[in-house]
Amino acid sequence: MKVNSTVKLPHAGLVVLWLLANCSLAWAQLVPGSMDVHWGEGAANCATSSQPPLQVHQYNPRTFILRENLCATFEAPFMYLLVGTTKALLIDTGDVADPRRMPLARTVLALLPEKGATKLPLLVVHTHRHLDHRAGDPQFAGLPNAEVVGFELESVRKYFGFDHWPSGIAQVDLGGRTVDVLPTPGHNPTHLSFYDRATGLFFSGDFLLPGRLLIEDTETDLASARRAADFARDRPVTFVLGGHIEQNQAGELYPWESQYHPQERALQLTKEDLLALPAIVTTFNGFYTKEAGFTMSNPVHVLYAIGGAALLVAVLLLVLIVRYFRRRRRRQAASLP
Repeated sequence: MKVNSTVKLPHAGLVVLWLLANCSLAWAQLVPGSMDVHWGEGAANCATSSQPPLQVHQYNPRTFILRENLCATFEAPFMYLLVGTTKALLIDTGDVADPRRMPLARTVLALLPEKGATKLPLLVVHTHRHLDHRAGDPQFAGLPNAEVVGFELESVRKYFGFDHWPSGIAQVDLGGRTVDVLPTPGHNPTHLSFYDRATGLFFSGDFLLPGRLLIEDTETDLASARRAADFARDRPVTFVLGGHIEQNQAGELYPWESQYHPQERALQLTKEDLLALPAIVTTFNGFYTKEAGFTMSNPVHVLYAIGGAALLVAVLLLVLIVRYFRRRRRRQAASLP
């Protein structure tokens, strides 16, 4: 893998004009696809509802969107399969490890074209190391022609060649299809986003999604938002596709751990949402903020705040109890002859 670097060329102005003209031509030929899909809603009572554990939507003949059913896991994460001519790329492996409950590897292999006597080689990567995006990794371990990139930061940096993390942009060549890899930490220190030049799809994981933006490090997340916006500004972005849907069509959040999403909003966000993200993150108070249809929170800070408030209440109650018993003893002492 290689990281982009800046080079100086003679006649820079002419070179830039030539590149812009050719890029515009290439971008006008983005491979189209369809987001005409109704994702499974889960159920109010999953125990009495029988639903397929995995849903597959074919965006176009070489691009697939997979989602784990809400009744299999309330996380209901999305995964993305991009197929080139020499290799395929799977982004994330979901929240369920057991292949009997979640036949992820079997499904992905069935979608891959043949290459000689075997399937097309598969590269498995992650948007970040949270378990709901990598639990299915063991299903791909040991499979022929399958490589799983480690999810820890050192593995990510080494594989993609990020010598100055989180600076730089790497590329994955799938054969006739190039995917750019952008470091976007903030939600998690290992977070990556992916941009498919063939379709203009930007895969944002939990960095940007229709729902809760959980931010571990505000300063880092803001820097990532600015880099991602700068990257996307002069590129065609057909849709921004995240790791989860947590809102209904009215923009309201479903309860945490809900396995039933009636009237769920669409998965896809827009280039405008991505470009607006720096300004949105700027408003975050470090605990809990709603802005422009997004809900930002830092779970650790919120937990500390709740814990601090609970401790304060406990101390106040203790003080009141001590005062009560002291006054009671004084009254009793005063009443003695």
